[in-house]
Amino acid sequence: MRRRLTLVVAIAACTAAPLLCAGTAGAEPPPPPVVTTLPERPAPTGTTPFADDPSIVDARPQTIESWSRLPAEDAIAVHFATGTPECYGAAADVQETTDIVAVKLRTGMRADAVGRACIAIGLTGTLELPLRAPLGNRAVLGIT
Repeated sequence: MRRRLTLVVAIAACTAAPLLCAGTAGAEPPPPPVVTTLPERPAPTGTTPFADDPSIVDARPQTIESWSRLPAEDAIAVHFATGTPECYGAAADVQETTDIVAVKLRTGMRADAVGRACIAIGLTGTLELPLRAPLGNRAVLGIT
């Protein structure tokens, strides 16, 4: 009899486990970040400057197309595809080591543009990023 009770409890636990755990399982984890060595290119002509804006809404990872050196040795500019600066903004996190400068760029809707009609025109944006130390020969990486 004891063996039968153990079997019934085991079957009940196996059957109920997915139901009990379904509410706690949460969404699938985000994909791991993709790290890319970015090409150094002169700033494209006709780029639109953006200011770093951490208040953007619905921020999403943004691919950086290229980067360029600035006159100041402790800053770089990154270039990316985006929408008009009247509606869209960009924010960046920069991590530095002695060998690399890693940039995680996000774009999204400007907080003051939420609910406003925005035109859908694509353009190349540029965001200047200060560095803690001169760039030197460090590699510039994009993280998306």
